[in-house]
Amino acid sequence: MPYTVRFFVILLAANALATPAAAQNEAPRDEFAECEDSSSHASLRATQCALFETPLDHGAPNAGTIELFVRKFPAEGRAKGQIWLVAGGPGESGASFYPFVDTLRAAAPGFDLLIPDHRGTGFSTRLCPKEEGVASEAGSSLAGSEWGTCFGFLNTKAERTMAFTISNAARDLELLMSRLDADGHKYVYGVSYGTQLVLRLLSLGAQPGIDGVIFDSLVPLESNSQLDLSHRSAVTDRVGREVLRGCDARPECDQYFPDGAEQAVHRLLDREDIEVVVNGNLRYQLSALLDFPETREMLPNVIAGLRANDAAWLEFAIDRLGVLGSVLGPYPQSVSSIPLVSLISRSENNARPELTAEVVEREQEAFLFASPLPSLLLAGGIPTYQRDANFGVLPATLPRSIVLQGTLDPKTPYHGAEEHVAKLKDVGNIELVPVERAPHFILMTAPDELKRSVRDFIGKDCGLETPEGDRLTVEACRK
Repeated sequence: MPYTVRFFVILLAANALATPAAAQNEAPRDEFAECEDSSSHASLRATQCALFETPLDHGAPNAGTIELFVRKFPAEGRAKGQIWLVAGGPGESGASFYPFVDTLRAAAPGFDLLIPDHRGTGFSTRLCPKEEGVASEAGSSLAGSEWGTCFGFLNTKAERTMAFTISNAARDLELLMSRLDADGHKYVYGVSYGTQLVLRLLSLGAQPGIDGVIFDSLVPLESNSQLDLSHRSAVTDRVGREVLRGCDARPECDQYFPDGAEQAVHRLLDREDIEVVVNGNLRYQLSALLDFPETREMLPNVIAGLRANDAAWLEFAIDRLGVLGSVLGPYPQSVSSIPLVSLISRSENNARPELTAEVVEREQEAFLFASPLPSLLLAGGIPTYQRDANFGVLPATLPRSIVLQGTLDPKTPYHGAEEHVAKLKDVGNIELVPVERAPHFILMTAPDELKRSVRDFIGKDCGLETPEGDRLTVEACRK
């Protein structure tokens, strides 16, 4: 996600694929029962669903309540414990994990998988309940007049809007984990923005029986103002240039780009007609191709084609992005909440609230690869809230943790993870596992590495069997 808008192109694909006419999943309150949509997709078979009430503002108990949706993928037989899966975004629901349940089961067999929808996402209470309802005109996305009525509601109900904070979402997790506590070990897995949310949970002193934490694509330190979302293009450009230098080392690339691939892209961007040739912003399009190893490998063909005024390879690569991202789209709650993305990104993850369109455009001129995200941070539209005292605070203690980080992650950079882990080592046992040349979201882009690392991590508590590495001894996993 998504640590805000995790995959810009994937987000668009999910919006296009979501089914507007799908009905809200009517889950029972306070207890699990078979999900009404359990037969709608193979990945949801035998799942259980529930809705839980939580305060709108945990610091103001009389401000009203909202609902949180949780889907449970039960283990076969007696469960050895729980793994809580915390999605990225902000704005992404737990549905971003559904396509990868088989990988997660292989990584941690015998565990119940519990997947909540953050407040403001999926089947949990939305910022704009009417316009973002899955049964509305455009489903969970906003379309046409819905933008105006949604943003009007957010401004009219500004106090309610400003309660959808990271800290309140962290308190939601604490409430759910405490209420649904069970025998056995308890692990938390967070991805991208989900790692920020898990760390906020821990920094609040809320560690309801957590035995271990798995961070997938760890966000930079909140205190690092050079790696916030307003500097996303610089992060993306750094990775993109490294990919191009890798191309230069290959004979086939040297044949096409004798002056180097970076210089070839420079010349493309200097052309006055390039936006017409590519039908858009070339920097954004090249940046999107970095999100998957498959499309990243197409970059030399894309660049060579554009030099000859042929956009066929670029169009093919963008189409492949849509296909790869479509795995996230079959569920009615898949669509990211753009209002929540805007609210949290602008309130907490933007170190430059004074940013202007002119500054964004000027900075992009220095880059070969750029992200559309800084432009989405510009002021306007909906209220923002003030960062609270928990912003930038490290946990006092940290459960045993592991970080799986792609060395070519264009969203949450590897050097940011290194800095963050170095700080976290002062408060707990944490290991950084580099996934060589992998991009963002290791569960999706490097699943074999994730399975190996998570099996080993859990095996230290649960007596992972060898040589298969795919079974856990029941006794060792029970408290």
